[in-house]
Amino acid sequence: MKTILNIEDNEANRLLLQRVLEPHPYRLIQAVDGESGFRMALEEEPDLILVDMGLPDIDGQTVATLLRQIPEFESVPLIAITAWPEDKAQEMAAQYGFDGCITKPMDILAFPAFIARFLGPETASAE
Repeated sequence: MKTILNIEDNEANRLLLQRVLEPHPYRLIQAVDGESGFRMALEEEPDLILVDMGLPDIDGQTVATLLRQIPEFESVPLIAITAWPEDKAQEMAAQYGFDGCITKPMDILAFPAFIARFLGPETASAE
């Protein structure tokens, strides 16, 4: 089972992601800020990391930069999640080494397929 780390400070957004991914074959772990998310990434070695760009302690761009400096995380997909306008979000995500970007409000119907693209076809559906 693939592990997804979600680094998100907003409780409602964490709960939404949990509900959207519940029927799919993933192990979801969640962190409430950048520092705990970074530590959790090191401890858990997730297969994919979702990072809110607007975290309260260290921003998502810094989290991505720190993770990309660690050889074990060079190939782990990092997905930015942000409420920024789409063009600005895509530009910032690319600049900071993210592999993809999701803008808020999230398209909950398209989200599982988007994630599956980074985790392989065997995880596309639990149904």
